[in-house]
Amino acid sequence: MHGELKTVSLGTRIIAFLWDYVIITGYIILLIGLSFLIRPLLTPLFTTNPLSAEFTGFLFITLPVYLYFAICEGSKSHATWGKRKVGVMVTGINGQSIGLGSSLFRSALKFAPWELAHFAIWHMVIPSDYPESLVNSLLAVVYVLALIYLISPLWSKNKQSVYDLVAGTVIRYKN
Repeated sequence: MHGELKTVSLGTRIIAFLWDYVIITGYIILLIGLSFLIRPLLTPLFTTNPLSAEFTGFLFITLPVYLYFAICEGSKSHATWGKRKVGVMVTGINGQSIGLGSSLFRSALKFAPWELAHFAIWHMVIPSDYPESLVNSLLAVVYVLALIYLISPLWSKNKQSVYDLVAGTVIRYKN
C-alpha cells in the first residue's frame, strides 16, 4: 500500500514528539489559566484523596493528550501534527491504515507508563492506604518501561517501540 518500509530513526521520532509537545504545552498552559478561574471547584478534587486527584488529572490532562494521539494517528493522515511536520506516519506493519480501534490500543500502551506515574505520584503527595514500598515499586516500573520504550526502536528490525510491536504498528516515512 505505501511501498517499501523505510525505517524512521529514534531521533526523528523524538523530533516529531517535541513538535507534538508544543501542542501539549499550549493545552497545559490553557488549563493552568482556566484553573485560576475555577480554583474553588478544582481544589477539593485534587486534595480529598489520591484516587479523586488521579481521576481528575486523567480527565483533564491524560485523556485529551491520549485522544489527540489516537485520533490523529487513526485518521486518514495517520499522523499527529508533529509526525506530519517531520514527514512520518503510523501504519500497520504492511502499510495499511490502523484505524481508530488499533490507534486507541497503541496510544493506551504508549501512555500507560505516564498514567502509572501519575497514580504513584498522587499516592505519594496525598496520604493513602497503599504501602510506600508499592508506590516506589510502581515508580520503578515506570522508569523501566520508559527506558524500554525509548531504546526498543534501537534494536527492533523496523525501529518499532515495544508498544508498536504489541499493537502491530510501525512509524514510516510518507511516500
